Amino acid sequence: MTVCFIPSPSISQFSLGFVNIKFYALSILAGILIAMWITTRRWKRLGGDFNQILDLVLVSLPAGIIGARLYHVITTPEKFFGSNGDFLEIFRIWNGGLGIWGGIFLGALAACVLCKYRKYPIGLLADCAAPAVLIAQGIGRLGNWFNQELYGAPTNLPWGLKLNYDTTQAIGHSERCYDGLTCPEGTLFHPTFLYEMIWNFIGAALLIYFGKVIAKKLKAGSVFALYVMWYTIGRVWIEALRIDFSHVFLGVRINVWVSIIVFICATIVFALLQKSTSTRESLVERLIDITSDERERESQNTSSK
Repeated sequence: MTVCFIPSPSISQFSLGFVNIKFYALSILAGILIAMWITTRRWKRLGGDFNQILDLVLVSLPAGIIGARLYHVITTPEKFFGSNGDFLEIFRIWNGGLGIWGGIFLGALAACVLCKYRKYPIGLLADCAAPAVLIAQGIGRLGNWFNQELYGAPTNLPWGLKLNYDTTQAIGHSERCYDGLTCPEGTLFHPTFLYEMIWNFIGAALLIYFGKVIAKKLKAGSVFALYVMWYTIGRVWIEALRIDFSHVFLGVRINVWVSIIVFICATIVFALLQKSTSTRESLVERLIDITSDERERESQNTSSK
């Protein structure tokens, strides 16, 4: 008899009139808002302001969502194309299916384009956002708990996840035991969402705690590279525990291969950054000047109206 376990929630959504609000979406939204707050605080210390972060979020967030969805579609095309696929399901993101790598890539690309246009120091922004993104990713994993999805293999550990079979709305009810076996009701599973949440929070704490030391010794952008390296290390072992459907290559899940490749790329970028001739001090001075100019133009525009 199992005495200790992590229970699954009894609901995954609630209704406001004709609108169904999913806790999955609320978890992602909460992560975004908290990440904005943390990034803004760190950005302001360097001489930036909230409006700059808001503009960047308004550009990178939609791009990130599109990228995350595209990654999921590309890595699991059979769900959307072919005789058994549903093309319209591509647009139903509320049913789950957002790949973090696509989100980070396209969101970061959009942010870089805006930074380049406005001449914001990209390295400083990336370093400010790095721990905030980790925290946002951790909070977003709560959505998987409400959906009862993306859990790991069966376990007898006291922190095993117990599914709630009475919650028929949960996506995970159609995802248990992809090894082809039938798991008896009451089986406990590795709570991989919790593992990743804890891993991300630890990484964010380390980046914030050692941030000042890193800033003195390493070039701008190094903190973001370290974030990617930390996240990919965790994703490799956490992904290996999961039993939800995934394409495999040479017996290894595709997301594990992606994590390994991204880790190598981040390591190379980290090394290349150290050869940069730009100092943090010069980048901070540039940000202060840009922010001052923007505030002056905004003041002039306001007074002329």
